Amino acid sequence: MKKVLVIGYVWPEPNSSAAGTHMMSLLTAFKAQDWQVEFATPAQRTEHMVNLDEYGISSQSIALNCDSFDDYVKAYNPDIVMFDRFMMEEQFGWRVDKHCPNAMKILDTEDLQCLRNARHEAHKGEREFNHSDLLSDIAKREIAAILRCDLSLIISSYEMQLLNEVFKVEPSVLHHLPFMVDLSALPEQTKSYEQRQHFMTIGNFRHAPNWDAVLYLQKIWPLIRKQLPQAELHIYGSYPPPKATALNNPKTGFLIKGWADDAYEVMQSARICLAPLRFGAGIKGKLLEAMIMQTPSVTTPIGSEGMHNHLPWPGAITQNAEEFANAAVSIYTNQAEFIAAQKAGNELLHTLYDKAQLNDNLIEKIQLVSQNLSAHRMKNFTGQMLKHHTMRSTQYMSQWIAEKNKKNGEK
Repeated sequence: MKKVLVIGYVWPEPNSSAAGTHMMSLLTAFKAQDWQVEFATPAQRTEHMVNLDEYGISSQSIALNCDSFDDYVKAYNPDIVMFDRFMMEEQFGWRVDKHCPNAMKILDTEDLQCLRNARHEAHKGEREFNHSDLLSDIAKREIAAILRCDLSLIISSYEMQLLNEVFKVEPSVLHHLPFMVDLSALPEQTKSYEQRQHFMTIGNFRHAPNWDAVLYLQKIWPLIRKQLPQAELHIYGSYPPPKATALNNPKTGFLIKGWADDAYEVMQSARICLAPLRFGAGIKGKLLEAMIMQTPSVTTPIGSEGMHNHLPWPGAITQNAEEFANAAVSIYTNQAEFIAAQKAGNELLHTLYDKAQLNDNLIEKIQLVSQNLSAHRMKNFTGQMLKHHTMRSTQYMSQWIAEKNKKNGEK
């Protein structure tokens, strides 16, 4: 039985974020192989975290910049270690190398942080994003983490292309893994066009692209409301801050609903999902949920990026506020457009997001690399170079902090 250790950035919250759902897909995929799986994280426990015990997955709290992890990882002695985002590889990767050198290291990027950050900076500067924005300190750290690992999971086809063409990362250390959808569990029937009403959007308010989308909707919504005076926009998401709840305006139909007990139910009750994302990376869980619940979506090129491989979008992809509003109203008021969007979503799910196929491909890749780990690493000289002591600044910083904490009497 293989032993897997997953080092998480946060505790999984599948009802709060797409990242939480994706993490649970990976954990359950490993469990389905009859592998022993443990999830460890330095993060604080949260009210919406999933109960991993119910899935037969053990869990452990670990500390940053602390030698206690060394004893822990030696005792667990994993065959595979997966890091949730590059920051966890920076913090714990060198310790895994030292104490479990034969463990296969996997990096789950979630989305490319350097891409999201570069787009955010361009957006704040009110200018077009270009590839020179990518060449940041965050990019250097993230690409270094990718190269130090034996395999990195990349959620977006666009990001795969970016890593290959811009950063020249060898395809052998990358694996394209979008969100995995269990097609056998798709609802046989969802609410009809006539049974649905209003617009909706959903997303964790702590995620900067989601909050920006809410602010952008303040500009878009009056354009929709002018054409549909009785329509409402229901905005759902976990952890709404006071600045978000302050935007609630029943008079204009701009309603901040906050936490949704059942994201799928609120998705299928709406006629259209709105996702006017102006920056970000990866692929968008809300748009996949819309496809699952047969809810057409209106989004931007950023929102749809890496999600449809040039197949028809289940709704509309628009460039500006006026186009966005007009497309939303058109689908909302035209049943034929609504049904066509539903069919396009179903085709995308079956073509690109089949959990059974994606899961088989992932496990096959992991088995192939782990069975030939030495040869695989020999082909990745850059990764081996980045593990050399002259390039281990994160290790030495962590050790310095650990020693400082000891002197201050901290455990």
